[in-house]
Amino acid sequence: MHRRLIVPGAIAASLMLAIPASAANFQPGAPGIGDPYYPASGNGGYDVGHYDLRLKYQPATDLLEGTATLIATPTQDLSRFNLDLGLTTHEVRVNGRKAEFRTAGAQELEVTPASPLPKNRPVSVVVRYSGKPSEVKIGGWTAWHRTPDGGVAAQEPDSAAWWFPSNDHPLDKATFDVSVSVPDGTQAISNGVLQSQSPRLGWTRFNWRSDKPQATYLATLAVGRFDITTDTTAGGLPVLNAYSKDLGANAGAARASLERTAEVAEWLEEVFGPYPFNALGGYVPNVRSGYALETQTRPFYSPRQFASGSNVSVVVHELAHQWYGDSVSVEGWKDIWINEGFARYSQWLWSEKEGEGTAQELADWVYASRPADDPFWTVKPGDPGPDDQFHVAVYDRGALALQALRNEIGDEDFFRILKGWPTERAYGNAEVADFVAYAERISGERLGTLFDTWLYQPSKPQAPAAAGARTAARSAAPAVADPAPAAPPKSWKEIAATNTVHDTGHPVHEGGHRH
Repeated sequence: MHRRLIVPGAIAASLMLAIPASAANFQPGAPGIGDPYYPASGNGGYDVGHYDLRLKYQPATDLLEGTATLIATPTQDLSRFNLDLGLTTHEVRVNGRKAEFRTAGAQELEVTPASPLPKNRPVSVVVRYSGKPSEVKIGGWTAWHRTPDGGVAAQEPDSAAWWFPSNDHPLDKATFDVSVSVPDGTQAISNGVLQSQSPRLGWTRFNWRSDKPQATYLATLAVGRFDITTDTTAGGLPVLNAYSKDLGANAGAARASLERTAEVAEWLEEVFGPYPFNALGGYVPNVRSGYALETQTRPFYSPRQFASGSNVSVVVHELAHQWYGDSVSVEGWKDIWINEGFARYSQWLWSEKEGEGTAQELADWVYASRPADDPFWTVKPGDPGPDDQFHVAVYDRGALALQALRNEIGDEDFFRILKGWPTERAYGNAEVADFVAYAERISGERLGTLFDTWLYQPSKPQAPAAAGARTAARSAAPAVADPAPAAPPKSWKEIAATNTVHDTGHPVHEGGHRH
């Protein structure tokens, strides 16, 4: 047997070769992704491609136990990285090896792997954790709803930190497998398609898959006792709606609304193009909130949305978000108009389709019913600021901007834009400026002044979003608004009822979310 003698100098040289030449460049990832509205949201240094969540939830105690596996790719040479999680972490492994971890603040989990992580080399991260989500407070509030028979995660701009570790910002979208074990007689509802369910020793495990990129705030979980209806669209998409068994007087109206989901989606495909995901549906848990949320493939609706009877308009709003907000997501939270302005305008288009008031008539009503000194006009939908991110002006003035665009470029180009944008940008992110550039490219017109007027000026525009907007805007004399219509369009009451669609009950302005 031949033995090679290695002298100390050779040992040192071989060790040097084992250490990457760029070791000095390994740096911690940023504790935030860089969103000025929410500096603590998300993290820098990596992208998550897939979340595998294996959970167990006890409705009686609100105890959630979880093992999350993240498949991610470093975007820099990483010495350390952060995850967003408010529950208690018990163990972290990176590429199969135990990693050091510590918590910082209310939601930052700092992970130091046993070995640095080179850029562009995929890694696996396994986090074992537990806790009672309703007891977790981040910024003084919780995104977790306790219900008489379970719990629900559905909130914006974030809810993930209450039930799984993540890179919690829409810029980092991923696919999801969510597997949840709950006591027999209880169901677990999540995004996408139910792959399987299996009982074992008094517990039933539900396995859900969302196979297209999904922002973390759009991931949802609802555990409770539900009546579930299922169907399949003409195109083969599975439809699943779920209703808490104790909705009381709101039960009938909720069903009368959600059971039209497939019909609404079929119509929206004519407006926005092919439906972008693998499932349809919605759910109505017995929560005390009053808002709704576009959780991907399966929107969340509070029972109060149906307190005055059926409201298909709110279903239109949340399903429109599947294209505008879910498939094409915000680059940063300042770009919320490309979500909410379009979802509100879809309600106007539905009204037009149903013969209950044209989009123009609704625009005229909104414009005329708000005097120039109304604070409504000081909110800039294109960059409203975190305090006004979900102000009603982002919705209504945002929709006025689209009606102004429609009148400026004509129906042919306008509807080409509505359909082409979510196709060209599918599963990605965008800024308001990206939409403006796209509209100019498709229409062949310069639109900067129009969008600046309706999205960025903190005052009531001189010209209404009316059919004469093109003429008025080009006239040297100030335009005079038409007199207020004698009565609102027939659909207005139903549309206005959805002004609380994102009112979570936390400190907010009119029509808003938490700050």
